[in-house]
Amino acid sequence: MVGATLCHGKVYSLSLGQKLVRLRVMESGLDHHTARALLEWQIELGATEAIGDAPVDRYALPDKVSKAKKPAAAEPAKKPEPVDAAAVAKQAAKTAGSLVDLRAAMEAFDLCDLKRGARQLVFADGTPGARVMIIGEAPGRDEDREGKPFVGRAGQLLDRMLAAIDLDRRENVYITNVLPWRPPQNRDPKPEEIGMMKPFLEQHVALAKPEVLVVMGNISCQAVLGKRGITRLRGKWDQALNLPVIPMFHPAYLLRQPQMKRQAWADLLDLQARLRGGS
Repeated sequence: MVGATLCHGKVYSLSLGQKLVRLRVMESGLDHHTARALLEWQIELGATEAIGDAPVDRYALPDKVSKAKKPAAAEPAKKPEPVDAAAVAKQAAKTAGSLVDLRAAMEAFDLCDLKRGARQLVFADGTPGARVMIIGEAPGRDEDREGKPFVGRAGQLLDRMLAAIDLDRRENVYITNVLPWRPPQNRDPKPEEIGMMKPFLEQHVALAKPEVLVVMGNISCQAVLGKRGITRLRGKWDQALNLPVIPMFHPAYLLRQPQMKRQAWADLLDLQARLRGGS
């Protein structure tokens, strides 16, 4: 509301629409017509009430404007509790009573980001219940496309290596990987990914019931034995998951380093001797 500052004096009543505005002016040298013209000019500018000489404390006046009741401030949303993916995996794996159940549990497990970038789960290949169980690292492009571990050039080399000591995945070898989903650009699996999926691997071994484990490559050694350094570990028998374990070079590594095939052959002969009852 606009106010016009006036002094005590004569009172003039001016009509503004339906309002009657009473304005007071002091007696001064201004004649009646000049004073009235000034007041009418102020009203045209929007003045609707007169302001006197005495100050008015507007803050002390009662608030006649009804204020809308402010809504209660919403409580900040609570952050979700962090999920222990390894614990969830352990519980899911524990409930699997067969290889079929285990595969279904792994298919339903959504806490590993690798699953979102892979075509499909790579579960296993070969003969369940075989004496020898081979554990590789993670699926590559060919494995991701076909849904089986150790296919492509590395898989073909593995089959030739096994055939040299009378083993065959179609008869007496069972094969899986530490991770069932392909890492992007075939990068090495991260420690947290290995730890997350390890309960499934342990249950896989328990359900497959092999006599001997063959861990191929550094990632497999890390997951099963808790050790890395395949050139130092290869060919030396160890113990894990209540089974004898022999680390070997991964076939993909042998394709890049063919001069290491001599050591791989020695490890295969050691495996053959173990299966035949040798020391």
